[in-house]
Amino acid sequence: MLEPGNNDELPPIPGKRYFTIGEVSDLCAVKPHVLRYWEQEFPQLKPVKRRGNRRYYQRQDVLIIRQIRSLLYDEGFTIGGARQRLMGETAKSEVTQSQQIIKQLRLELEQVLKILRR
Repeated sequence: MLEPGNNDELPPIPGKRYFTIGEVSDLCAVKPHVLRYWEQEFPQLKPVKRRGNRRYYQRQDVLIIRQIRSLLYDEGFTIGGARQRLMGETAKSEVTQSQQIIKQLRLELEQVLKILRR
């Protein structure tokens, strides 16, 4: 496992749809058993499970794992603190997305109203 102060550059994420646990382990510099443990601790991590309970991670999962790794190893958060931080960021991004959707709908409705008034 990496030391908390180790700031090695992580390799770029290839343009694949699914990654095995071994590939994610290499991409995120975290051992497979740690990834399996994090799945239990962080509800955001939900890899697809197929034949024989094999895990397949998507790009979003890899990004979340890198974020968890950074919070735990670089910023010194505890598991509980990192979980709260991620849940807070998830809630903020959902609010922002909802606001963007509402703005877009409003603009579209205003355009429809202009067309109807003609």
